[in-house]
Amino acid sequence: MNYNDPIYTNLIEPAPKAPQSFDNAIEAVAAIEMLYIEATNFLRKCFGDYHAGKSPEGHYRAYYPQLSITTFTYTQVDTRLAFGHVGEPGTYTTTLTRPQLFHNYLLQQIKLLIDNHQVPVTVSVSDVPIPLHFAITNELRLTAGKIRKDARSLRDIFDVPDLKTTNDDISNGDATNDANGIRPLAPFTAQRVDYSLARLAHYTATDPVHFQNHILFTNYGFYMDEFVNFALDALKDTNSGYTSFVASGNHITTLENLVLTKTNKQPQMPTYHLTRADGSGITLVNIGVGPSNAKTATDHIAVMRPHAWLMLGHCAGLRNSQSLGDYVLAHAYLREDSVLDEDLPVWIPVPALAEIQITLEDAVAQITKLKGYALKKIMRTGTVASVDNRNWELREHTGPVQRLSQSRAIALDMESATIAANGFRFRVPYGTLLCVSDKPLHGELKLPGMASEFYRTQVTSHLKIGIKAMEALREMPLERLHSRKLRSFDETAFL
Repeated sequence: MNYNDPIYTNLIEPAPKAPQSFDNAIEAVAAIEMLYIEATNFLRKCFGDYHAGKSPEGHYRAYYPQLSITTFTYTQVDTRLAFGHVGEPGTYTTTLTRPQLFHNYLLQQIKLLIDNHQVPVTVSVSDVPIPLHFAITNELRLTAGKIRKDARSLRDIFDVPDLKTTNDDISNGDATNDANGIRPLAPFTAQRVDYSLARLAHYTATDPVHFQNHILFTNYGFYMDEFVNFALDALKDTNSGYTSFVASGNHITTLENLVLTKTNKQPQMPTYHLTRADGSGITLVNIGVGPSNAKTATDHIAVMRPHAWLMLGHCAGLRNSQSLGDYVLAHAYLREDSVLDEDLPVWIPVPALAEIQITLEDAVAQITKLKGYALKKIMRTGTVASVDNRNWELREHTGPVQRLSQSRAIALDMESATIAANGFRFRVPYGTLLCVSDKPLHGELKLPGMASEFYRTQVTSHLKIGIKAMEALREMPLERLHSRKLRSFDETAFL
């Protein structure tokens, strides 16, 4: 190996850029976008040259843009809003990626910072390299079998994703100030966001640009078919505000082209998006079964900073008074899913959020045409237990049943507590409305004929309730929806 080879001794970077200060959010976002475009264009060109056979002249590197703010006083700002301000004097910073995708989000967050603290923000080039894989997102030439192969490793020529710096330390409250005392400004670093955006595209087979601010999760494919029917009807209603329907494979249906195209090969997590121009539409994700899937989906969707996510799924009813098809509104969670124990210990309570609870109950009342005492006949509020063992009934179950009883559990599934816990962890408003599909403790198991009838009659109503709830949450002011209940002692300013 020749260590005098330029790739080991020569670092090639874009021309340096001086930091810029802005007291206008629009100008700040434009500067961030320019820095990101210049950096990624540099890496794309260098990779294109290398891929075309040009000998590398060194190690090619470009950096993420960075946003910083420095405050000098303890002046009290209006903290009724859960975000948009820092708590103490000091310097706060974050790396940023895909600013065009997050354009509206960045505008909102930066404007709040400037307005609340009356100081400018600084846009600069960070010291964090952009991994090649994230710079050439959607580039067709980086496909299996088309990457140039030679004696050199790609890692010698370009920066690659570094899992040591891709973590949830900020969200988990484990992040420490750097050597200069600089604190995090946002809940996710640029590399963490890029990693999740890539995973989202992989698992859902849709580009992250299509994700809406209101997310519905389900654990059954039946809901997807009903969502398609609803979406097509919504597009026909010119007063609905919905502009397109995006299916897995990025197949887009509009009013002008009401032809639904389905992908031949379903992704791991089929995902549909009923979009609005401002991103306030509804995304439905079929996460499948199990807490691992639930964590995977929410880990990655969290970087999109949605305004709410709800679980609409099936569950086992645990009370004799329940009937198949009844609804369960979770107001507490028994967490035996195991997948989040290291990130959010089980001793941490995951509270019900009044804004979500009331909205879901109102939606059930509107769709079922029941209210008051009559509503209690088909909907029960209580603890939902989530477990990681689908066939828990086949083992000695005296202990599990006792825990379910002690926790006042009324339903059991495998995803809801995970989704709620990750909503709590990532500061995303969350809720759960389940539908009783069997009662294992009372001998009412899903048999073929019974199950088919259940799905025909209940799935449509259940989905309509979820959509109705999301449409109500869409009209709720953000300062009410994103409550301070989900914020810790030392929070990031960014939502």
